[in-house]
Amino acid sequence: MIKSIRISIAFLLLSTACLAQQEIPLYSGPVPNAKDVPDGEIRRADFIVSKVSRPTLSIFLPPKGKANGTAVIICPGGGYGVLVIKREGYDVAEAFAKQGVTAFVLKYRLPSDETMLNKSIGPLQDAQQAIKTVRQRAAEWQVDPQKIGIMGFSAGGHLAATAGTHYGKSLIENPADISLRPNFMVLVYPVISLTERIGHAGTRTNLLGSTPSPEQIRLYSNEEHVDATTPPTFLTHAGDDTVVPVANSLVFYEALQRNGILTDMHLYAKGEHGYLKTPAFDEWFGRCLHWLRQIDLMP
Repeated sequence: MIKSIRISIAFLLLSTACLAQQEIPLYSGPVPNAKDVPDGEIRRADFIVSKVSRPTLSIFLPPKGKANGTAVIICPGGGYGVLVIKREGYDVAEAFAKQGVTAFVLKYRLPSDETMLNKSIGPLQDAQQAIKTVRQRAAEWQVDPQKIGIMGFSAGGHLAATAGTHYGKSLIENPADISLRPNFMVLVYPVISLTERIGHAGTRTNLLGSTPSPEQIRLYSNEEHVDATTPPTFLTHAGDDTVVPVANSLVFYEALQRNGILTDMHLYAKGEHGYLKTPAFDEWFGRCLHWLRQIDLMP
């Protein structure tokens, strides 16, 4: 009995070790574009979260005296159907914080006609609000407002890329006209396009419904919206990814190159979708850190 209690306590400590110093509501007032329905969020024991309708920011501060001014907002993946919030959120935030980067995990709303008036804009509203919040409170969190990036995995990569290519149109209240442009993007096996040819069908359906118009598909195919002001971007993908084809990263890289955007891309022969076994986290994450230093967004 005592042994089982000790094991349970050890498991509890291990499972909570990844939690942020603080989790705050993303909006101080009513959530925009939301229906007045009960919170039905489901959080599984493996940190897979679904039915998110109350967005939050989890804050991971570097050790005291170690903050270097860089910040990153992390968008977990999950096809806009769930959030893989530990492996593609908390764990990565912890790794950044150890490097002096102030990290924020965005638990964004998952598109749903039950909870939103317009489900296609809900996640982007939350990404914009996250950028606005971090920039507004930069001094409080020891962040340089010119070194705030956004990162995303899979469908979270689609959200991050959308935030980086659609920042010119604010979907949130922003009376002070705070810039919603991220200073950099980090996209890990991202969904970029929602086209039939290379897009991920589940991501497209969850965001736009089963019969999206050609105009909707083009609006959310981010390779179509790169211009000379798109933020510098780090891309990584595996050639054997059968869930989100590597063509997503390739078309985005080509669009960035055409527009003269500082871009680094690392492709791996093996890794499939999720990088569960290879490449090692330290491999691709180390390349990301090197790139941030190379473009002077991290000391």
